[in-house]
Amino acid sequence: MLNIKSSGALKGKLIIDLSRVLGGPYCTQIMGDHGAEIVKIEPPRGDETRDWGPPFHEEDSAYFLGVNRNKRSMGLDLSKPEGKDVLLRLLSKADVLLENYKPGTMEKWGLGYEEVLKDKFPQLIHCRVSGFGSDGPWGGFPGYDAIIQAMAGWFSVNGEAGSNPTRLGLAMVDMGTGLYSAVAILMAITERERSGLGQYLDMTLYDCAVSLMHPHIANYNLSGEVPVATGNAHPNISPYDTYRTKTVDIFIGAGNNRAYAKLCTEIGREELIEDARFINNIDRVTNRDELKAEIESSLMKIDGAEIANRLAVAGLAAGPIHDTSQVVDHPHTLHREMTIEDGWYKMPGTPIKLSRTPGSMRHKPPKYGEHTHELLTEFGFDDHEIQQLLDSKTVLNKRQK
Repeated sequence: MLNIKSSGALKGKLIIDLSRVLGGPYCTQIMGDHGAEIVKIEPPRGDETRDWGPPFHEEDSAYFLGVNRNKRSMGLDLSKPEGKDVLLRLLSKADVLLENYKPGTMEKWGLGYEEVLKDKFPQLIHCRVSGFGSDGPWGGFPGYDAIIQAMAGWFSVNGEAGSNPTRLGLAMVDMGTGLYSAVAILMAITERERSGLGQYLDMTLYDCAVSLMHPHIANYNLSGEVPVATGNAHPNISPYDTYRTKTVDIFIGAGNNRAYAKLCTEIGREELIEDARFINNIDRVTNRDELKAEIESSLMKIDGAEIANRLAVAGLAAGPIHDTSQVVDHPHTLHREMTIEDGWYKMPGTPIKLSRTPGSMRHKPPKYGEHTHELLTEFGFDDHEIQQLLDSKTVLNKRQK
């Protein structure tokens, strides 16, 4: 379980989070796990991922619950002038504003960074996450994970050799953008310590997806050859693939001659070390199909879990292929505190392990508008103001249909 005593490395930082769905919420959960105060501002209808199920817990989907812990929620209608005024009062104390509205939306509401926020709050860091940015041939167009995967080439290198273009089973464009955004925010916070000034962070799903196309873009730029799907095999390394055994499939990676020789020894095939087809990595890549057949002919006589463990003990990169349930309950997952349980709440932990200021779970994911009154009070709104804002549905504590 996450450390419940640590105040976190980002204690004292206040982030106003206007984002929805995945990339932005994943970014702010990372920072919330490490002590930042996250105020999640939701539109009247709420973050739509609350409805992305089944499964659900008390009407909130697992999808939403998985990326929204350590946040407090307020409903706010920014399309109203009074809603804009509420946000500006919140921003007066904020370190970071994160939003993923369509480019131009904040400007339409009179909340653009260059036009308003930069001068009004010179220390504010404004991070915008969008599909393609605000300008260029695709500027302003909507972008979702799968569309960006397709356009950034991910489909073309995923799947078995000769298969149709295939989407990755993870929303890694969104989550990768969330990770890049967290890095960008931390860079801007560090720079602000020197300059005293905030800045605008222009983060796009497209840019992040292109940057993650390694080694495929690097290979293409150097060779001129368009990469294709190779299944589980690595385009630059062999052996680096899935292998059948007597029981379960395992994955083996041997990235150099020494590791390859050790693999051959462990499976009792020392003659393959000096086989002319497999002397160096370039030979093994060229003759990958023959090498796979040779290795599998030996592995098919051995229990998969046993040989994977034996190879790992010998210092080789190897492991069995697990399904989700095996991952969640694996002893190493538990040892690394990568499963958090607190009553009904059971989700992945933080992978960021800091020795003095480890991550912590201070809040379970909030119900919609759960903290509206509490937050407004903390930001100096009196009871009369709060009631007026609730009555006019400028701020909300219940989702609208």
